[in-house]
Amino acid sequence: MKRSVADETAPAEGACNLEVVGIRKEYPGATALDGVTLGFAPGEVHALIGKNGAGKSTLVKILSGAVQPTAGRILVRGERVRLASPRDAFAKGIATVYQELSLVPEMTVGENILLGRMPTTWGGVKLDRRRAYAAASEILASLRMDLDVRAKVSGLGMATQQMVEIAKAMAGEPSAVLLDEPTSALARDETESLFALIARLTARGVTVVYISHRLQELPRVAHRVSVLRDGKLIGTRAIADATPGVIAEMMFGDAMHKTPPAVALARRKPVLEVRGLRRAGRLRDIDLTLHEGEVLGLAGMVGAGRTELLRAISGADRLDGGSIRIDGREVGRPSPARMKALGLGLIPENRKEEGLVLELSTDDNVCLANLKRWARAGVIDRRRRRAAVARTVADLDIAVSDPERKVSELSGGNQQKVVIGKWLNTAPRVLLFDEPTRGIDVRAKQQVFQIIADLSRRGIASIFVSSELEELLDVCHRILVMQEGRITAEVEAADVTLAQLFALCVQADSRSAAS
Repeated sequence: MKRSVADETAPAEGACNLEVVGIRKEYPGATALDGVTLGFAPGEVHALIGKNGAGKSTLVKILSGAVQPTAGRILVRGERVRLASPRDAFAKGIATVYQELSLVPEMTVGENILLGRMPTTWGGVKLDRRRAYAAASEILASLRMDLDVRAKVSGLGMATQQMVEIAKAMAGEPSAVLLDEPTSALARDETESLFALIARLTARGVTVVYISHRLQELPRVAHRVSVLRDGKLIGTRAIADATPGVIAEMMFGDAMHKTPPAVALARRKPVLEVRGLRRAGRLRDIDLTLHEGEVLGLAGMVGAGRTELLRAISGADRLDGGSIRIDGREVGRPSPARMKALGLGLIPENRKEEGLVLELSTDDNVCLANLKRWARAGVIDRRRRRAAVARTVADLDIAVSDPERKVSELSGGNQQKVVIGKWLNTAPRVLLFDEPTRGIDVRAKQQVFQIIADLSRRGIASIFVSSELEELLDVCHRILVMQEGRITAEVEAADVTLAQLFALCVQADSRSAAS
């Protein structure tokens, strides 16, 4: 068993470094935070978790000075403060390291660490880089980071850049550091280096507020964990008491889910079969069968390999081994063109960069995956194509006043429906949906769900990836749980609760984290 940060350090006794009392944040028509009271102790790693929309990001923005609360108090070392801006929060001893790093790539490590606080000479006219590099070196030495202060940040790896961002935060000697999804882009060995750095911070009495979707990390790094749900603080537990079952109950309560469409529950013939699929560092011996008209869900924590599996099946990424069959026919060398010809389409996670050509019209994008369908002797028949676009717009209820206008002008939900419509014009047998509801509103989500249900009734099979477990239970017939590139569990959506599905995802990852 690996030692955790909690094994090596313990929260100091005494007053909290940072407290929020009765914090409330209201937006027009919505309450993001509802009377949250929390204390963060010196030398503590305090994990803050909750599903999307729970209020975590809003609380972090309030503590960082980026958002003002509607009501409530913030205390730093027992003194009430008003954080009018991020600069104000930093001056009060609160530093925030966001998931999206704020480094300047063409500047050096030392310059980034002291960005906005560079020493000067000649009455403030000239930057004093000698003093700056000396000061940055002292900060790095105090954190036991062995980095060249004169190296450009653009030449550093993601993990090293993360370390520079934390060193930059520590330049002001804060009493509290907020880490927002700090390991989202890190490999396992890089994560271990980060955990070691966090242990050194807490040993100095610094409070670390740790926000992460990777719940399997919490036993390794946190002392306590607090759960937010629908803007309310549900509770705080010592990490030793925060079992997957306890966390699931706190995050989801007695949430109910709908019954998936009954039409495809009776198994039909296999349309997609995957056996022993492997890709170095990504996928390990994946076996799955997808039936005609079935909606198969893929669940798992961040980094489980769900997107990688869809990309491998679609031919977008190279395979190291295994086989793929469509309608019983083995695909020799999968490629996007080959898989499309066999009736498979991928609705990617990043629709703007991988699913659409934003400078083209809605009309063009709807037809992009199958131009030959409307061509005669290599020339597009615009009348036939216009009629097909009109049918797609009507069938999918795409809100567009003029299909000739750029697709970039549409809302996120309508853009997503254009991507789906593009693939429907290829007469698919299988569609792979990777986070299809990300960044779209509630009404558009329901429309996407209805489209998938309609496809199911027509016999078109789908694989559905979502980080929102509720969506998987509402849409899918069967769900596979993934962890570290392999399938660890299989459940029928009608027979599992939200808490049980969550526990399966976390338990699988927890076993791996402990090994």
